[in-house]
Amino acid sequence: MFYTTALVLGLAFGAMALGVFLSMRIFSIPDITTDGSFTLGGAVTAIGLVNGWSAVALLPVALVAGGLAGAATGWIHTRLKVHALLAGILVMTGLYSINLAILGRPNVPLLGTDSLSLLFPSIGHESLRQLWVLTIVVAALWFGLRWLLRTDFGLSMRATGNNETMIRALGVNTDGRKILGLAFANALTALSGYLIVQVQGFADINMGIGIVILGLGAVMIGESLLRGGIRSRIGWQLASVIAGSLVFRLLLAFALSMGIDALWLKLVVAVFVLIVIALPKLKTAR
Repeated sequence: MFYTTALVLGLAFGAMALGVFLSMRIFSIPDITTDGSFTLGGAVTAIGLVNGWSAVALLPVALVAGGLAGAATGWIHTRLKVHALLAGILVMTGLYSINLAILGRPNVPLLGTDSLSLLFPSIGHESLRQLWVLTIVVAALWFGLRWLLRTDFGLSMRATGNNETMIRALGVNTDGRKILGLAFANALTALSGYLIVQVQGFADINMGIGIVILGLGAVMIGESLLRGGIRSRIGWQLASVIAGSLVFRLLLAFALSMGIDALWLKLVVAVFVLIVIALPKLKTAR
């Protein structure tokens, strides 16, 4: 069950990695809002569950909350002409107070509350129930995003990130595409917070600090796993991001299983990630 838990966490963080992929790779925007919207999704989920809401009913609440946070960053960036990085930092800073107000205290445990894993009561072990639920959720995200990014609307979003001047000359509202794109990205991040809170059984005001780095690491690991012509296929790119999130968590689980002191855990994982990312480039350079 040790590695099953790692897979569960990898899938739960996979939604956040997909959000980082949208902002960083589709729109080329370093969106720091991720740190705040991840906690926002977890905060509204925890408070909702504690107050008797069902996990299913809280899903759209978390998505809308994250989407509004991303739209706020996009609006500040496009309408007020604030640099995207600073816009994300401003919204993330504001979200800290909002998240603390929602939670009411720094940490909220979820003892005896509902969760998505109850959708599969016939499966005995909690980790296996979570694995089934998260596999279905992430598969649905993959199909949904793959469909969206292949529509005319999705292609205009991708073109906005590749060549904004060209696509604006064709009459596309690029500011609107950026706002919607960041709203989608942060809705996915809030979804990840929604899932993680149910998996770990508590919400914490600091749970989102540095989370964007984990998402970026998952995206880069996934890209390093791609080879040749499949790099251009959006379905493969999305799948590689999910795979990157899983590999990242399995690396953590492997390091823990080797008995590595928690003091050195992050250093060991950083070295592992560096090796995974650098190996394909070293082979190409030869």
